[in-house]
Amino acid sequence: MQVGYAAGSRPRYLCSRALQLYGAGSRCQSISGRLLEAVVLDAVFAVLEPAAMAATAQALTEAEANHRRRLRVFETAAERAFFEAERARRQFDACEPENRLVARSLERAWEERLASQRHAEAELAAQRSKRPATLTAEEADWLSRAGADLRTVFDAGTTTVRERKQLLRAVIGEVVITVDPPAGVAKGHIAWEGGATTGIEMVLPRRGDQAIRTDEETIELVRRLAEHYDDATIARHLARQNRATATGLAFTKDRVAHLRRTRAIPGPGAPEAVSPNRDDSDNMVGITQAQAALGVSRATVHRWLAEGFIAGEQDVPGGPWRVRVDADMRARVVPEIPEGWVGLADAAKTMGIARQTVLDRVRRGEIEAVHVNRGRRSGLAIRIPRPANVLFAD
Repeated sequence: MQVGYAAGSRPRYLCSRALQLYGAGSRCQSISGRLLEAVVLDAVFAVLEPAAMAATAQALTEAEANHRRRLRVFETAAERAFFEAERARRQFDACEPENRLVARSLERAWEERLASQRHAEAELAAQRSKRPATLTAEEADWLSRAGADLRTVFDAGTTTVRERKQLLRAVIGEVVITVDPPAGVAKGHIAWEGGATTGIEMVLPRRGDQAIRTDEETIELVRRLAEHYDDATIARHLARQNRATATGLAFTKDRVAHLRRTRAIPGPGAPEAVSPNRDDSDNMVGITQAQAALGVSRATVHRWLAEGFIAGEQDVPGGPWRVRVDADMRARVVPEIPEGWVGLADAAKTMGIARQTVLDRVRRGEIEAVHVNRGRRSGLAIRIPRPANVLFAD
């Protein structure tokens, strides 16, 4: 059977030789790739589970014992052939040289015994080469839990598709499947490497029985993000989390909008403009609106969030930032450095502490800071706190 893809990325196994070669009206048979793969994987890890592995270890032990018994038979035959050849040699050596007729008969018998000895030794060497694999104590202990380990490794995000295929090809010879659409079932068997087979049977999904739906976790995430962000922003965030639609496609602006419509998820209202003169105490806006209101670049807003110079929040971990732009925040962005204030490097040097320590104290509100957005001295400006033990102020 060949592999085809429906709805962009959904695999489907199908037999279409009659359609391609002989012009038949339809394909011979087809089956969902996800359905078949789920059944095959369950069968694979069923034979690799710890109980099956323990049986395998026991079988290897029994095979070693049987091998030793067979080997003893061949060793005995080789030993007997050696003694018979030695006896024939001694008889030939004891023959009178003048009795040439007897000597030729004894020589012929000796050569036959030597040929039998070589044959017995070759049989013994061949049998020794067939010795089954033996397990050390560490290997036997690993084998008892290998099934669970293999499933974890197989499902791990770091395992590539190539590595998963290598594992399956190491244990599976072929999968034979026959689809019976009228009965709504598919039957077949898995032929394992080594000759054993396992029968499989699956019920085919009927139209409407298994509706394709986006998982509830993704829907709830879209519901939370839709309160504040547009569809394009939501799609970018879902892409960063490697989330896909119910059909396995990457989220786009249109697909997010379709999901919101089908799930009756309201979108955000029109983005409210942030006026520099507006005296609001609780105005949470996106990064783009914040950089326009504060007159700085997008990179500067992100750096301020990291340094704690401005307050921000994310509705979900790793989601888009929402920045608080109020009157106090706008007052902390000035065109020129105030008199008596110094830059971050000079502040750290004057106070005798590291730059990061200064930033931490700014974040905690222990030190006043503003951002100068013009001129060569643009950047953070720090007001050096007055020492607590000063007796007389200027």
